[in-house]
Amino acid sequence: MRIPVCPLADLPRGEAHRLETEPPIAVFHTEDGEVYAIDDTCTHQDASLADGWLDGCEVECPLHASKFDLRTGCVDAPPAKRPVRTHEVVIEDGMVYAVLSQAEPNLPPSITSRLNGGHT
Repeated sequence: MRIPVCPLADLPRGEAHRLETEPPIAVFHTEDGEVYAIDDTCTHQDASLADGWLDGCEVECPLHASKFDLRTGCVDAPPAKRPVRTHEVVIEDGMVYAVLSQAEPNLPPSITSRLNGGHT
């Protein structure tokens, strides 16, 4: 599924845009001009990565400082242990689109429990 995010002109370099999907997606525009999309929830605890700090192709979680590579979703710094899911980004006619991954998301236990009605 391809979801429109925003015009590229509305996403300044060094900033993120949060999509209110289920689960939410964060779209980042790096200082180098690259655009990446990942699940917006840290895999350690329920924190928005769009609210984190962008450094190159890494985002640091604002809650406990886990770092994720925007290109691969891999964890670059603990306490998170599992990667975040990445999504393809397409820029067409100045519009940014996120193409949703079919892989299962790696959500933190607090969200997984809530989605399963309190059962993990």
